[in-house]
Amino acid sequence: MTEPAAAPLTVVLVDDQALVRDGLRLILELSGIEVIGEAADGAEAVRLVLDRRPDVVLMDLRMPVMDGVEATRRIVAAGARSRVVVLTTFEGEEHTYRALQVGATGYLLKDAGGERIVAAVRSAAAGEMPLAPSVVARLVSSFVSRPPVPAASDRLAVLSERERDVLALVGAGRSNPEIAAELFISLATVKSHVRHILAKLDLRDRAQAIVLAHESGLVAGARAQR
Repeated sequence: MTEPAAAPLTVVLVDDQALVRDGLRLILELSGIEVIGEAADGAEAVRLVLDRRPDVVLMDLRMPVMDGVEATRRIVAAGARSRVVVLTTFEGEEHTYRALQVGATGYLLKDAGGERIVAAVRSAAAGEMPLAPSVVARLVSSFVSRPPVPAASDRLAVLSERERDVLALVGAGRSNPEIAAELFISLATVKSHVRHILAKLDLRDRAQAIVLAHESGLVAGARAQR
């Protein structure tokens, strides 16, 4: 007896340009990903996502009525399990930070190409965090020059020394395999550390871990020691 086929991943597209939405729909549907709704502004996006509960939301930032950051904040605050991936033309660190701070799972630029966008949707649905390399570089560079937030630093007291090492590398944008190679530990150990870090710090996902690592000065401290 054959097992039933797995349900396709579902996506809601949020962008004020119909042409962009049409292009994204074509790219995703050709890859077997189901687009179950489209919204042209943030307010419409919140209503649609909470009603249809897609696996992933591809979210533009600058839109009429309500921007993508506020829409993301409301979706996350409502307890929706949908993973929000920002897809925008803006790569400045402030845009990135604000989106991650309110709960976005990933951040890609619209020139990323079809393959990378499809891969980002799949990885976000799997609980990973797709980030454009240029976005990570700008984010790290920006936070290295900022003073740490004391309250954020205090939260790290519950972590072991090794967990702090792992969190610093997560904050620097390293993937789990890269962290394993850099710390000379197994991939399974890295995954275990990341789970413990999220649980101990009451963080929703890897995106919030990155924000905290930067706010606490952990990333800057790790770079200074090398």
